[in-house]
Amino acid sequence: MIDYESVWKDRQVLITGGLGFIGSNLARRLVTLGARVLLVDSLIPDYGGNLFNIDGITDRVQVNIADVRDQHAMYYLVRGKDVIFNLAGQVSHLDSMRDPYTDLEINCRSQLSILEACRKHNPEVKIVCSGTRQIYGRPQYLPVDEAHPLEPVDINGVHKLAAEWYYQIYYRVYGLRTTSLRLTNTYGPRMRVVDARQTFIGWWLRQIVEGQTLQIFGDGRQLRDFNYVDDVVEALLLAACDPRADGQVYNLGGDEPISLLELAKLLIELNGSGSYRLVEFPPNRKKIDIGDFYGNYEKIKAQLGWRPRISLREGLVRSLTFYHQYKEHYW
Repeated sequence: MIDYESVWKDRQVLITGGLGFIGSNLARRLVTLGARVLLVDSLIPDYGGNLFNIDGITDRVQVNIADVRDQHAMYYLVRGKDVIFNLAGQVSHLDSMRDPYTDLEINCRSQLSILEACRKHNPEVKIVCSGTRQIYGRPQYLPVDEAHPLEPVDINGVHKLAAEWYYQIYYRVYGLRTTSLRLTNTYGPRMRVVDARQTFIGWWLRQIVEGQTLQIFGDGRQLRDFNYVDDVVEALLLAACDPRADGQVYNLGGDEPISLLELAKLLIELNGSGSYRLVEFPPNRKKIDIGDFYGNYEKIKAQLGWRPRISLREGLVRSLTFYHQYKEHYW
């Protein structure tokens, strides 16, 4: 077992996208371990940054409202940091198709800004970035491992793939210690639940809490896997403090692939009320839907010892409880 307190105490940590879903949960864990945490977030409307996400720890973190695309700002912010968790990004697949240039700016140019800032002003730093299973596209086999062909089906996937390659190039050419995690469907407290632009499960959580009817596209048989946010935070910490992760790319994944129809039924059961109905796939979503997907996480399990610990049922109970209590801060 890693003694996290000895690893993280007084470490200087920068989290981009730090007021967002995963970033704020990571910040909460790090401050309990004694790290000195700087959160950088642009607070661009509709992207998930929320000051309430750090309620209770505001006096234990620093916050800088800045855009990671601003290269000069990043030159300053990366200095003196021991670890950077780069979680900033545009994650809406539909938005990337409607506005590919903004997606390019946020998911590619911003990554280069961070990497160049580190290359020039902090080449010893460790950088962990969040990627996505979307870069695989429609699976040719299941579960999908890291050797699976990379054939993204939308602009967001293309840009996320390019960003991942930037990190690989800076590791191989410049020696920057980078690690990329390919995330699957992450859920839990503090996620954006305003609409379905970023994540359907967040939208479902809001709908079930509000008593709305869940809409399931198609026949509902599409399989997905899920990770509770605490398990993703654990993977980020392991990737940051284990030198075996340098230069590596890892899948995350869940142990309980579930159809969307069964997921809806489970949410209704756990909430104690609710309903669902099947609807036709909207054409714009159908064209970029990847069908069944669940990942193989054996590589990170073998090298770093990571595996998900929170069951889907337990994670959904925690999430429903959180949004019933704090919904006024997220609707």
